[in-house]
Amino acid sequence: MSDYIQHNITDDGIDRRGFLKCMAWAGTGLVFTMTGGVARSRMLLSAATDQGGDLPGADFTFVQLSDSHIGFNKEANNNVIGTLQEAISRIKALPKKPDLIIHTGDLTHLAQADEFDTLAQAVKDTGVDDIFYVPGEHDVLSDNGEEYRNRFGKNTTGNGWYSFTHRGVHFVGLVNVMGKAEIGLGSLGQDQLTWLEKDLKDLSTSTPIVVFAHVPLWEVYPKWGWGTQDGATALGFLKRFGSVAVLNGHIHQIVQKVEGNISFHTAMSTAFPQPAPGTAPKPGPMKVPADQLRKVLGVTSVNYVETPHSLAVIDKPLV
Repeated sequence: MSDYIQHNITDDGIDRRGFLKCMAWAGTGLVFTMTGGVARSRMLLSAATDQGGDLPGADFTFVQLSDSHIGFNKEANNNVIGTLQEAISRIKALPKKPDLIIHTGDLTHLAQADEFDTLAQAVKDTGVDDIFYVPGEHDVLSDNGEEYRNRFGKNTTGNGWYSFTHRGVHFVGLVNVMGKAEIGLGSLGQDQLTWLEKDLKDLSTSTPIVVFAHVPLWEVYPKWGWGTQDGATALGFLKRFGSVAVLNGHIHQIVQKVEGNISFHTAMSTAFPQPAPGTAPKPGPMKVPADQLRKVLGVTSVNYVETPHSLAVIDKPLV
C-alpha cells in the first residue's frame, strides 16, 4: 500500500491484531487506549488531563523520540535544543516513568561530536536509564556513521542493528539510512535482512514485536524517498507474528496504518515539521507561524498490556 491517506477514518472497530485504522494527522495527534482487545481513540487535547495519556493496567510504557536535529538553526526552528527540552519535560511529567526511550534517528543535523554530546546529555535528563537509538541519514553524513556507532552502537551488529527483549516484548532496531540519497529510498541490505530473519526465527508467534528504524519500512511517499526499497522483505518475516508495531521517524509527521497484523506509526519531530506528501515541490523544513510550531512537534508514548498483546500509541504535541 503506497497511497498517502489525507483524511480521517473514524471507525474504531479494531481487534487484537491491530489497533490503528489507516489515518494521517499532521499535528494534533490521537490518544489510543486498548482495553479488552478494543481500541478507542480520542483527540489528544481532549485527553490532556487524563493521566497524561497513561493507560490504566498497562504493564509498561515506553516513549519514542525522533528527529531532534541538534545543530539545525534555520527559520523553521532556531532553537531545536529548546523544543527537545520541552519534549523531555513532558516525559518527566508522565505519571509513571517510562521503562525505556527509543530514538528513531536524526539525533543530530550534521553528525558533529558536539551535537551528539548535546543530544545525549539532554536525553539523559529524562531520568530513564534504558535509552535505545537507531541512526538517521543526518547522523551518518560526514563519516559513514563512525561517530554515531562509537557513541550509540556498542554491542550492535553491522552498521548498528540489534535486538533485545523487554518484559516479553521483542524489540528490533534496524538501520536503513546508509548510503541514502537526499530523496532516495532507504535500504536495509542483504546482510541485515539475513540477520533479521535469523533473529526472529526461534520466537513464538505469540511474541509481541516492536520494530523501529528511521525511514518508514512501508512506502509512505516513494517520490520523496519516504519508504524503504527492501522493506517488504523485512515485513514478510514479521507476518507470522500476532502483534507487530513498526515505529519510524524521518517524515516529521504522524502517519498511521494497519496492514494485517502489523501496525505502522511514524512520529512527529521535536525540531521542525515537514510538508504533507505532495503538497510542496520537495520535502524539507517547513516554516509555520511561531505560535503554531509546538502543535506540529511532539513525542510518542506507548503503553503495552500483556493481554491481549496490544500497544496503545499516544502522540503528544508540545502545547
